[in-house]
Amino acid sequence: MTRRTWLLFIAMCLIWGVPYLLISEAVAQVSPAMVVFSRTAIGAVVLMPFAWRQLRSVWEHRWPVLAFALLEMVGPWFLLSDAERHISSSLAGLLIAFAPVLALVVARLIGLERRIGGLRILGLVLAVGGVAVLGGGGMEASGAWPVVEMLFVAAGYAIAPQVAAVKLGGVPALPMTAVCLTIAAVISAPFAIVTWPATAPTPTATGSLVLLGLLCTALAFLLFFRLIAEAGPARATAIAYVNPVVALALGVTLHGDPLTPLIGAGAVLVLAGTFLATRRTRHDAEPGGAGTEAKPTPEGASAA
Repeated sequence: MTRRTWLLFIAMCLIWGVPYLLISEAVAQVSPAMVVFSRTAIGAVVLMPFAWRQLRSVWEHRWPVLAFALLEMVGPWFLLSDAERHISSSLAGLLIAFAPVLALVVARLIGLERRIGGLRILGLVLAVGGVAVLGGGGMEASGAWPVVEMLFVAAGYAIAPQVAAVKLGGVPALPMTAVCLTIAAVISAPFAIVTWPATAPTPTATGSLVLLGLLCTALAFLLFFRLIAEAGPARATAIAYVNPVVALALGVTLHGDPLTPLIGAGAVLVLAGTFLATRRTRHDAEPGGAGTEAKPTPEGASAA
């Protein structure tokens, strides 16, 4: 990769490791619905001017686009924000790393993957074990439900790219993303209004919401599409292996999140298992195998 491509890659690793910390700061004062509405509305306003000329192709695929928006943004971002009221931002980031593993399982079930070799099966086992260890190391004070919510988030991130691969292969990514953000903003708006805070959030919470929309949503999508164009989708989605590490480092150093031996062991298992499970070998790429590649989207890179 060129120097420019490496800079884009590093920028994306950092940008998509930050949302967990920002969400944690925001939900301390505003509702999960307010978090979802703020980031999607800001993202839609920023991206739509770049996308409006291609909206016709999105309209022609409106129902799959709606399904994609629900699976990739509305459901996961609400559950993620709700879960982070009870678990640390670093644990949330690590649990999201399980998404590529679930994506592999979903692809196998619907026929986009014809073969999963022994090494990838080992990766699946390691990743599942890592999630179990992370749950045991981080849910003592809050119960199991926040961890379950995070697994639902990972499931949404896993299923959404399969919808894109099967139904949205011809839709340009940028206008589709702008429309999905608009859909998410419209759906979350009534819930945000009902749960509007009685007092104005502090500058820290307000700044977190603005950064979520501008940096982690609008700018992140634009940079990610550029990274895909320069490095290809396979290399671009490799940021999935770095984002959780960034989330862990930020949570521990800036937010005081705990780093117990169980969390450390679970992080190693999840990241190693994800790497092995999503690593394509020569045998996995045999003719008749996964010939349909999921549309390059941030959820494939574990976007938050």
